[in-house]
Amino acid sequence: MSVQMMDERTVTGLVSDATAAPSMHNAQPWLFRYAADTGTLTMSADPSRALPHEDPDGRGLRIGCGAALLNLRVALAHLGRSSETTLLPDPAAPSLLATVRIGSAATPGALADLYPAIRERHTSRFPFSEREIPTDLRNALGEAARLEGAELAFLSSPHLQAVLDLIRDGEGYNLMDPDRDAERARWTRNSRTDATTDGVPDYAFGPRKRGGTAPARDFAGLDVVRGRPTIDFEDRPQLALLSTAADGPADWLRAGQALERLLLVATRHGLTSSFATQALEWSDLRWLLRDPVSGSGHVQMILRLGYGPHGPRTQRRPVREVLTFAD
Repeated sequence: MSVQMMDERTVTGLVSDATAAPSMHNAQPWLFRYAADTGTLTMSADPSRALPHEDPDGRGLRIGCGAALLNLRVALAHLGRSSETTLLPDPAAPSLLATVRIGSAATPGALADLYPAIRERHTSRFPFSEREIPTDLRNALGEAARLEGAELAFLSSPHLQAVLDLIRDGEGYNLMDPDRDAERARWTRNSRTDATTDGVPDYAFGPRKRGGTAPARDFAGLDVVRGRPTIDFEDRPQLALLSTAADGPADWLRAGQALERLLLVATRHGLTSSFATQALEWSDLRWLLRDPVSGSGHVQMILRLGYGPHGPRTQRRPVREVLTFAD
């Protein structure tokens, strides 16, 4: 693949699109560097944005970075450029997560079609309707995950109830762990007084849950947010598990790419989404999330999907803070 240089303005736009991806607690744990002589963008982990208590092995960090990597590939496809991605290119530098070599003109395809959804996708912590997601759309979401090396499985009883119980247990464990609760508080923002270029602002908490079985992570913890309503959530939540065959750093990056690809497909089809990661943050609970029949795969993400209000846009760090240019 021939090397294609890009000007700084174009590269800045690509990274801006990449960083619209979701990340754990909106910590945005990525750094990018562009080398014009090789036409290569590298993505590294930002250790200052790790969550050592809730994400001690960096799995969630890498999933978020994988989601940003998928957005970058989509943005390049939108520009009509080919790209060649290498995960974990240097074993001696584990924080170097991926390189993307930018190629020449290419015919736009399925990835390019997802580009409008990058800015439309927002996490929604509001109640969804009971309207069922059609089978053909569920299949399309599963295919999006498979294209990136992962599997998506929608849950039905009794597995659904077991997963809901584990999510509830994880939420309770988090509230009882002072280190984890302090970590959550570190990444929440009061929109009236705090700068909101990262973290979860109070306007994105959604309402406090009153009834319903749908999982709703409460970023307020035990705090009271003035004016926040209390509302019933859905009784028949549509949850799906995203899994990979193996469970190492490269698999976490693949899971992030699969996650963002299926979320962009979901957004294009009018679905809203949120995450229920509480049980994934405890190793003993995470193991129990696996399908009791097949017992295969490693669960990387729990998604709640459906039809409901779009979540609000949350801010991103300025590109100048996450992008550097090689001399």
